[in-house]
Amino acid sequence: MCRWLAYSGSPILLSHVLYTPMHSMIDQSLHSKLGAETTNGDGFGIGWYDGSPTSTPGLFRSTEPAWNDQNLREITAHVTAPLFFAHLRAAIGSAVQQTNCHPFRHGDWLWMHNGFIDGFAKVKRDLMFAMDASLFPTIAGTTDSEALFYTALTFGLEQDPPAAVARTVGLVERLGRAHGIADPFQGTIATTDGTTLWVFRYSSGDKSRSLFITHALPQIRKLYPDREILREASDETRLVVSEPIGDLPGAWAEMPESSYAVVREGEDLFRHFAPVPA
Repeated sequence: MCRWLAYSGSPILLSHVLYTPMHSMIDQSLHSKLGAETTNGDGFGIGWYDGSPTSTPGLFRSTEPAWNDQNLREITAHVTAPLFFAHLRAAIGSAVQQTNCHPFRHGDWLWMHNGFIDGFAKVKRDLMFAMDASLFPTIAGTTDSEALFYTALTFGLEQDPPAAVARTVGLVERLGRAHGIADPFQGTIATTDGTTLWVFRYSSGDKSRSLFITHALPQIRKLYPDREILREASDETRLVVSEPIGDLPGAWAEMPESSYAVVREGEDLFRHFAPVPA
């Protein structure tokens, strides 16, 4: 399974998050501790916002292993962003090609996923027909993750992300079970419009992939008052990861099964997640 990271907070150099910490994202591309596979080398991607209200997010994706890509090291050493995504891919069935690497982008929105639709080949046709016809031509890859994104856009992701994701997963479960698949959906999802971050953890069989979120920064500062990077970061800073990075015990909370979080300036929300039949 893949590994991913979402950052929201004070503008920061991407390399400080992706390369510098112990058990960093780049280290996880070779030595994942909580993933289904130790190695996640079937490509990578980063998506970032520069803070401008009028610009779409930047995107860099490659089929190279993240640990071996000098371009990734160069870019992340020179890009500073207040919100960004990073994803390490471990392919399941679909081809290793750039258009299958996460994050996926549509307009102002980014999306990434760790998990799978069980029996995707059986439900793919029906899922595609459920999509808005105007969105269908913009699908560039072959993954179930991208199909989830465009289904969620069809169901109103840009207006109400939790409701759209709930309907999307509900549709996947209905289609899958019609084909005799007991547990059709498995996944953690992150999506953002560049201002607010939504993250989800859910699986049909209640055995979701791992997902962790940092505690509120003032709480972490009390544990580690001498850490300069914690003093420099704003109180709004949050990290959401497939598995913890860094060397700060007590900094992370595991997202519960069947839950989602909304990370935004002022107040973070944590809610129960349940699919809605579609």
